[in-house]
Amino acid sequence: MTPCLSTEENRMYNKMWHQTQEALGALLDKEPQKMVEPQRNQVFIFQTLATFYIKYVQIFRNLENVYDQIVHPQKRILIRKVLDGVMGRILELKNEMVELELTEFHYFDDILQDLKLAPQQLDIPIPKYFLKEKLEVIKGREKILAQILADSGIDTSEMKFPVKSMPFDQAVKLIQIAERARQGRLRALFMKQIYLQEYRAKQSKTLGKKVTDSWAAALCIQKVWRRFHQCKKTEKLREEEMIFLGMNPPPLFNEVSATVIQAEKVDRLRNEVQMKHEEDYREALVTIKNDLKLIEGLDIKENLQDQIRHWFIECRNLTGTFPDYPDIEEGGSAIIFSNKTIQQVIEDIIANQEEEEKNEKKKKKKKEKQPKKTKRQKKGTKEKNKEEDEKWKMSPSLFLPAMKEGCNAYKEIWMNKDESWNFSQDFDPELIKEEKRKELESEIRVQVDELMRQELKNLKLAVDREREHPAKVGKKKKKKGKKGKKKEKKTKKDKDLTADRTIESLYKELVEEGLLIQALKVNLSDYIGEYSYLGTTLRQVSIEPMPSLLDVRQLITLYGIWPLGSAAVHEKAPLVKSLLLAGPSGVGKKMLVHAICTETGANLFNLSSSNIAGKYPGKNGLQMMLHAVFKVARQLQPSVVWIEDTEKTFYKKVPNAEKTNEPKRLKRHLLQILKLLKPDDRILIVGTTRRPFDAELQPFCRVYQKIILVPRPDYASRYVLWKQIIERNGGVLTSALNVSCLAKVTDGFTQGHIVKVVKAVLTDQRIRRQIHKPLTAVEFITAITSMDPVYKEEEESFKNWYAKTPLGKKRALAITGGSTEKAKDKGKRKE
Repeated sequence: MTPCLSTEENRMYNKMWHQTQEALGALLDKEPQKMVEPQRNQVFIFQTLATFYIKYVQIFRNLENVYDQIVHPQKRILIRKVLDGVMGRILELKNEMVELELTEFHYFDDILQDLKLAPQQLDIPIPKYFLKEKLEVIKGREKILAQILADSGIDTSEMKFPVKSMPFDQAVKLIQIAERARQGRLRALFMKQIYLQEYRAKQSKTLGKKVTDSWAAALCIQKVWRRFHQCKKTEKLREEEMIFLGMNPPPLFNEVSATVIQAEKVDRLRNEVQMKHEEDYREALVTIKNDLKLIEGLDIKENLQDQIRHWFIECRNLTGTFPDYPDIEEGGSAIIFSNKTIQQVIEDIIANQEEEEKNEKKKKKKKEKQPKKTKRQKKGTKEKNKEEDEKWKMSPSLFLPAMKEGCNAYKEIWMNKDESWNFSQDFDPELIKEEKRKELESEIRVQVDELMRQELKNLKLAVDREREHPAKVGKKKKKKGKKGKKKEKKTKKDKDLTADRTIESLYKELVEEGLLIQALKVNLSDYIGEYSYLGTTLRQVSIEPMPSLLDVRQLITLYGIWPLGSAAVHEKAPLVKSLLLAGPSGVGKKMLVHAICTETGANLFNLSSSNIAGKYPGKNGLQMMLHAVFKVARQLQPSVVWIEDTEKTFYKKVPNAEKTNEPKRLKRHLLQILKLLKPDDRILIVGTTRRPFDAELQPFCRVYQKIILVPRPDYASRYVLWKQIIERNGGVLTSALNVSCLAKVTDGFTQGHIVKVVKAVLTDQRIRRQIHKPLTAVEFITAITSMDPVYKEEEESFKNWYAKTPLGKKRALAITGGSTEKAKDKGKRKE
């Protein structure tokens, strides 16, 4: 039994789809008009690019929601095609903005104000289908990985939380300290009890002597009670006023409401219906095709044969000879009769004959000598070319045709389609018949072509007495020989060092060697931060702002998660093969690597210098290791190859303590690996570094295409971090806890510091005592004083290093007054 869904919900999502498609169609009509004309004004160019970027992001958010919730299988196929096109177009526009502004981070404050959008609406979501459509594969892979780890005796819990060994004397000393402290606490408690007994005895003696006045006592009690009651009343009124003004959240704000629970139930129900409709649709594809083959197969075959025979006769009547039948490689008779009638085919034959006659006449005429250009004319043409080069022009898009095709299909099929009969939003059998009829015709055409080729040969022998020319046969043989040589060359280049081994055995070996590791279950939304609201203002004053944490999160989504999650996007979008995350320790670089794997279901390979030390020794061993890693990564893509502390691979000078580990083993091979990666290979090399200035800059920047500077959190991000991390660890936020003070005091401390402090303070005992003793800022401040922050000098060293990278140099030249084109030229020469 299929679960039932309300027609109102289906109508709502259908309406949302129609509105989004209309907005996309209007945007596709506007874009060519503004982008075709070459421009010089850089500010105008950036504003147009940014406006289109923001509008495409809004369309993508709506389309992603529609694709996730709509249950009609044929609609979902079209939406998916358009969704991938929009994703690719966003990546293309992002690439254009990077090349224009020469920076990875952009700020759209003024444009968002014009469009009346909040910064939160610019957040780029991760499509849910990345994981939903391959959930079973990911679960199966996780089971295999867990089984291999269990069989090999590798405990993942020990890997995450290693236990340090301790000498016997130190352990005894630690136990003695703990025991003495316990005895001291008991002695102090015993002395406190004795003191209280003596104090009570003294109080009873003094009270017995005094004569108490009952009226004075009652008046005192009244004063205390009225004061207490009025304070409570005032606090309640103040809280209500703050809630009314929107300064404080309502009392049940953090609790999950019944409507949210109901919405989650509906989402699960829609997912079940989606799966059921997809299964029915797949079955219908097979059954309807078989039925068409039985009913219409013979008629299609006879019609094709009659059509081709008529073509034979008409050609002989017009030209005097039978035509040459197209080869299988060219497409057979489908080239001649692709959506054409017999009369149109005859007209094409006559037109071709006339064109051939005209070309022969032109060849007979003498060619007129072209006058030589003078030096002045040459100079004039060079100056014109320079002027044309100075003007900016949008590079051609690979995703616009797919989006236009999707919009046209929507207009033809779904825009005005009457679906009043289809309450359950199941598949449409008539659409399947149209699609499968074309497939069946192409399959039958192949068989008919073989028969008609033989028939044509018989006709030529019987009527015209013509035979095939040996020259054509010779040419074909030569072509075959060339193809054979090309294949031989390919086999020479691509040597498989593990041809005799299965992927399963290589997978197991890499897991046992610790090169293929289990990614931590971390979502990208767990990387908490806030937007930078002063980015545009600072840039107007020629000050380069530090990126915010949410800017970093967006770049990870665009460069890492989207291309790995969608094969269609990865093949055509600007290719990003490698990514470098540089920043001080504790800012969440490792967390971002694991988030990429979690959001895309990718395998995680660890090729850090510390992890590969002593494994696969020698040149042949290293070659075998890299071959095995990238062979498994290609077969089980998407995959992430992680190099932690990647500056060690590019050391200027290897420290004496690390010479035995050979940290520079991969240096020569990384560039070769990057060259071998193709658009079909969804493999991303991610490096993380906390000391990039220790590495040689040129080879470092050649390997990593995109360099993302991960900063320490600013005030806004720290405020959000403290609130959310305290709540996630069981803390309760009250008026006694001044979060703003905490955020201000902890300037320079990273997310790692904040997490450690919160976990240290919020023990199980402290969480239970929150009812009687609320949390205060002093508790967290005392715990963080023992930690070292990230000082401004260290942050400045990261900024100075980034300014030496190719993109940093171009940006610096552009800011100081040099044109962007000079900066680009200089960057290209140095690269």
